[in-house]
Amino acid sequence: MPVAPFPAHAPIVVAMGDPAGIGPEIVAGAWEARRAAALPPFMVVGDPRAVAAVWPGPVARIAAPAEAVAAFDHGLPVLAIDTAGCVTPGVADLDGARTALVALELASGLARSGAARALVTGPVSKAQLYAIGFTQPGQTEFVAERCGVSPENAVMMLAGPGLRVVPMTVHVPLAEVPRLLTVDLILGKARVTARALRRDFGIERPRLAFAGLNPHAGESGALGREEIDVIAPAIAILRDEGIDAIGPWAADTMFHGRARERYDVAMCAYHDQALVPLKALYFDEGVNMTLGLPIVRTSPDHGTAFALAGRGEAHAGPMIAAIAMADAAARMRAA
Repeated sequence: MPVAPFPAHAPIVVAMGDPAGIGPEIVAGAWEARRAAALPPFMVVGDPRAVAAVWPGPVARIAAPAEAVAAFDHGLPVLAIDTAGCVTPGVADLDGARTALVALELASGLARSGAARALVTGPVSKAQLYAIGFTQPGQTEFVAERCGVSPENAVMMLAGPGLRVVPMTVHVPLAEVPRLLTVDLILGKARVTARALRRDFGIERPRLAFAGLNPHAGESGALGREEIDVIAPAIAILRDEGIDAIGPWAADTMFHGRARERYDVAMCAYHDQALVPLKALYFDEGVNMTLGLPIVRTSPDHGTAFALAGRGEAHAGPMIAAIAMADAAARMRAA
């Protein structure tokens, strides 16, 4: 689906997420840190009452994205969506889920139309969304569908200051991974990833390192044959296509400092193989970025944390990192 070009002054749009979660606090924290973190102007789509319930700072209600840049120095620009009923930090309800979905829909549309330079999505409760009839597995698939991109062509990458990881299988039982990890799946994820690293990060020849599925990358077949029968053949095809693909490597030796210098992204067999090292190294700086979309979309790599909402304990670091990464990718695309 074609995406309209954005004007140079367009803000980044942030979908607040569930108003009862920590989304309101972390967007407010990002605005407070705007100068120290050198953040570009951004606007928030959501219920301004959710921000007021957890933060005493200035909120600038805006009617259109074009007003966000002028308002940004004076207050957190919010394009208001009013929740039906009360907003109580930490208390999830269906009205809040509906507000989160409307905010996601509107923010995605602003990014697709070019009124916003990039999209950042705040944390939502999937359980609450499913209860109101949400049919997508998550926000990634929703945004991809709105952009006209099939789910298999939208790749989830998690990134911190010194590590990028792509789980080639995501929210599936571990027992299903060997069946799902096919040559075609690996090729599709790798091709999208290589293109995105060139387009969004300016890496001319991205280096993709593939983790083995089994301990010690299968130990030459003694501990499993997926490396021999699936991963290595996919790597060979990628190399024939000119993609700098290496591996399969034993996952337990891929993530120390010296090993990370040898690649630009780690292509991992399953969810925890990718997310455990990323969160261990960069828990307060992790960003979820969707590759393969016509728009730039990032998200802080955490959930709603209802138990922390309104307690002043939420850390804005991942939201700050998500806005900064969205800005850098949007600038790279516009260059």
